[in-house]
Amino acid sequence: MKFRLGGRLRHAQITIQHPASDMAVMTFPFGRERFTMERMVLVLGVSAGAGGARAMLTHSDQPHLPPIDRCTVLRRAGGGVEESVFTAIRRMQDAAAQREEFITGIAVTCRCSLHQEAVRTAAGRSSLTIVDEPLAQLRYLRFSDQLPDEGAVLLYDLGASGLTVTEADCRTDAILAVKRSTVLGGDGHDALLRWHLAHGGLSIDKPASRAYKEALTTAPVLTATDPDSGQRMVLTRNDFEELADAGIHHSVSYVRHMIEETGVPPQAIALLGGCSRNPGIREAVGQLLDLPVIYDPEPEFVSARGAVLMADQLPSARRVRGVRFGARPTQRPTATAPVSKRKLIAALAVTAMLGATVAGLLSTNRDSSTPARHNTPSPVEVAGTPGKQLPPK
Repeated sequence: MKFRLGGRLRHAQITIQHPASDMAVMTFPFGRERFTMERMVLVLGVSAGAGGARAMLTHSDQPHLPPIDRCTVLRRAGGGVEESVFTAIRRMQDAAAQREEFITGIAVTCRCSLHQEAVRTAAGRSSLTIVDEPLAQLRYLRFSDQLPDEGAVLLYDLGASGLTVTEADCRTDAILAVKRSTVLGGDGHDALLRWHLAHGGLSIDKPASRAYKEALTTAPVLTATDPDSGQRMVLTRNDFEELADAGIHHSVSYVRHMIEETGVPPQAIALLGGCSRNPGIREAVGQLLDLPVIYDPEPEFVSARGAVLMADQLPSARRVRGVRFGARPTQRPTATAPVSKRKLIAALAVTAMLGATVAGLLSTNRDSSTPARHNTPSPVEVAGTPGKQLPPK
């Protein structure tokens, strides 16, 4: 816990006001000098993903400001997502200890139940809150006044391992639909970039291709270099956008299909994840979907910043899940007219006739002299597909 001091100490007599709030005001009766002490709550927000974890250490009322410390832990080959999460937590705990401060709350956002269960199991008796990632994203976008007040919003989260599209209600945070695709993602972009450079005679590894891709988010042109041969090649932002164009169009059709399923037109689309830093991707998605674009300057940390808000406002050792609704609300059955006595008698007669027919067929089958073929299955109709007829004897 950190205290911020102001004014000059005149007396030892102290009066504390509002002890339950984040501000404790201490008043000294000598003259008009006031001595103020603010309780700064330090919290940790962590976002877990298939590619690793990101953590942000900051004060609870400042998630939008530059943090005290933060880190990105890539997932080790063969390692679980929980390994990256708790590596990031330990690093931030060490950073807090160096400042002689204590972390009062930890929240971890997870995209799927598999990751949530892995983190919960690894946590054991540790005090932390596990939050559905879309809820944390919505919470921060609302905190930063970027979320519409009414209607639905699309969360277009383009990360390293793929694309997650979520449609949510802005007022209630209800999740209307979620879709996941691995056709488009940062790892795929890296592979496309390496393929492009290989056609130019350059051989680079995955970390180098990722570095070039990230550099193109701010620089329109750069020079790629083969570390072994020293050969160079000019790489432009347009080159990268042409490589990613097919995936972007696929994702747009993916989003349109989800909107058709929910039947709820969104008011805006929020571009999240590290891949949305590329201005060409943002422009293409916004134009193809014809929607206002919500973009945070650090889209890859939106989930972690939302976790910061959740860590301070929610009790520990619990899981916070979003309320999920189906694509379309189920319509109530309409009242039907009463069935006449004549129709009821006709239906009973047909039922009795069918029952007698089936009983007769069963009786005939039992009386047949042809032995049953136990090794030959009878034709079965699956999903409306007629069974294959047996060959004639």
